[in-house]
Amino acid sequence: MDRYAVIGNPIAHSKSPRIHTLFAAQTRQALIYETLLGPIDAFVATVEAFRAAGGRGLNVTVPFKLEAFDFADRHTPRAQAAGAVNTLAFGPDGVLGDNTDGAGILRDITVNLGCPVRGRRVLLLGAGGAARGTILPLLEASPATLVIANRTAAKAHELAAEFAGSSHAGLIGCALAELAGLQFDVVINATSASLSDAVPDLPTGLYAHGSLAYDMMYGKGDTPFMTAARQQGASRSADGLGMLVEQAAESFLLWRGIRPTTAPVLAEMRASI
Repeated sequence: MDRYAVIGNPIAHSKSPRIHTLFAAQTRQALIYETLLGPIDAFVATVEAFRAAGGRGLNVTVPFKLEAFDFADRHTPRAQAAGAVNTLAFGPDGVLGDNTDGAGILRDITVNLGCPVRGRRVLLLGAGGAARGTILPLLEASPATLVIANRTAAKAHELAAEFAGSSHAGLIGCALAELAGLQFDVVINATSASLSDAVPDLPTGLYAHGSLAYDMMYGKGDTPFMTAARQQGASRSADGLGMLVEQAAESFLLWRGIRPTTAPVLAEMRASI
């Protein structure tokens, strides 16, 4: 059967094998999906060995997304914009690098959560790799405004400037403190604060009526960001488990040419946490 895997270090905790196994059963695709521990100093050698053994594609996680970008022979526009790759597809014409994270979060927000982005005021918290991979898909969804806010204002300004040439109006970068007096319909936490049970230092009054607070992190129960957002006026909150499943579905589509139905898989993954 065709072989796929997720490569990272560490990797034993990954939920990707379970997700893709469920996708394969649902779509009746004959494939094997496993974890692949990549030595920190031997990413390329590990990938080449997997490919030589008949591997058809890889998902890529921490800390190899930048190396995967360099490894790919060509990139999708969203991977090029992100500057990082989380999906590799091996074919007769070489290695294609893609980044499905942004598409995954957008689909989770707009489809699974039923929250439109078009014409809405969107706030993206953070200016690191997680934020970068989200910007192009968000802009393509035509929000009224997209504000990138970061603790260090310079990083937010730089990131916004990179996408300024895309002719999307309402794209700005700023410091967290500069958000005072502004309101947003969708607030996305792309910082790593939830990993340390912390929350970004945000001004009050940030959440508009009917707003959604979305944390890219997930776990059992609400994240600290979700709890704080509801206390500060967010009407709804959600974690990033749906993003994980949806970005996996985008990878599956790239590899197999069919997009699985994600709702039952998301429900099963939620129940297993």
